[in-house]
Amino acid sequence: MSDLDLLTQSLARNVKRWRAERGFTLDTLAARAGVSRGMLIQIEQARTNPSLGTVVKIGDALGISITTLLDYEQGPKVRVVPADQAVRMWHTEAGSYNRLLAGTEAPGPLELWDWRLMPGESSSSDPHPSGTVELVHVTAGELTLTVDGVDHAVPAGASASFDAWLPHAYGNQGAVPMEMVLAVSVPPVH
Repeated sequence: MSDLDLLTQSLARNVKRWRAERGFTLDTLAARAGVSRGMLIQIEQARTNPSLGTVVKIGDALGISITTLLDYEQGPKVRVVPADQAVRMWHTEAGSYNRLLAGTEAPGPLELWDWRLMPGESSSSDPHPSGTVELVHVTAGELTLTVDGVDHAVPAGASASFDAWLPHAYGNQGAVPMEMVLAVSVPPVH
């Protein structure tokens, strides 16, 4: 079987799986993705090789990445992300940063982050979709966690959970760098 055949079969299996998991009919997914019902039928029957744009639209409509849609590994999955492959999303000249350590679909997106905030720095976040929760564990310094306008002190060794669909921010009002591990769980798209 060629690589293209393998990807076509994987896409067919994964679109069917995620559409069923989301409880979407063919018509619902077609409307959400902006593709025809006929195209979805051909994809789910592995009779076409859609454009990358079509695959992106379907992934967006399902709330999953194209990597997940095209994943052809079968059986139990274990993904090890080497330290040098963690993705740094932002950083400041003072030394603050965050890195996406790992992520998965479980059944909605689940992400694990490594954060460092230098003294006096902060980062605000737009509210996430309704039902999103975050867990933080501070490993050094003290986090000033602001949720819906209210500050909460989270010292080293402590953890916190909060409703991340509310406006929130992470800050370091202390004199030493603050380091934390953060998990974000977004509910599945319905």
